[in-house]
Amino acid sequence: MNRFCLTVLAAVLMLALACHAADWETQRTRLVEAVKAQGVTDAKVLAALGKVPRHRFVPEAWRYLAYRDHPLPIGHNQTISQPFIVGFMTQALKLDGDEKVLEIGTGSGYQAAVLAEVAKQVYSIEIICELATSAEKLLRKLGYTNISVKCGDGYRGWPEYAPFDAIIVTAAPDHVPQPLVDQLAVGGRMIIPVGTGFQELLLIEKTPDGVKKKSVLPVAFVPMTGDGVKKKKR
Repeated sequence: MNRFCLTVLAAVLMLALACHAADWETQRTRLVEAVKAQGVTDAKVLAALGKVPRHRFVPEAWRYLAYRDHPLPIGHNQTISQPFIVGFMTQALKLDGDEKVLEIGTGSGYQAAVLAEVAKQVYSIEIICELATSAEKLLRKLGYTNISVKCGDGYRGWPEYAPFDAIIVTAAPDHVPQPLVDQLAVGGRMIIPVGTGFQELLLIEKTPDGVKKKSVLPVAFVPMTGDGVKKKKR
């Protein structure tokens, strides 16, 4: 193949990639509008959903569905959450940009990326080490420097960096883990699915007078696993 043909081929490939990127952006814009129509109205959260490339967090086989508003498999019997749920839970934390946030259940890293757009620092724990490693690599590749990821038992939280201004849990225990309540700062908020099978999404606020709990939405998350959960059941 001569130099002219190589130049033409390179130009065609660059044009195809540009069109593909524009298509992702169009799909992402439509997704944000769909999420907004369902009640996620926080401008910072919507901007984050419009910026984070969800297709990068989805396996190749499912990438064509990346901007549909539903969960998708990411391997290891885990899923990337529905974008509306990601937006709803992030909005519930009422972040203003200066917070230190703990995420339980890194998964693909998508929720952590959204949080990183609206908070100062994100600490994320994933019990499946392969997912923790792949999520951390992707987040670094995308330029996120305010996210720390570790493989560990999310039930126990991350006491070295406590207290946290906000905590978000993306796997469902059958009760609210006390270590997470202990690591939540006074004035802080935690959003967590609780129950077996279908669960209820609880919003927990820690006040000087105690802990307040409110059910805000019926949901279905993968169950939380780990030694902390097992020991509590004994």
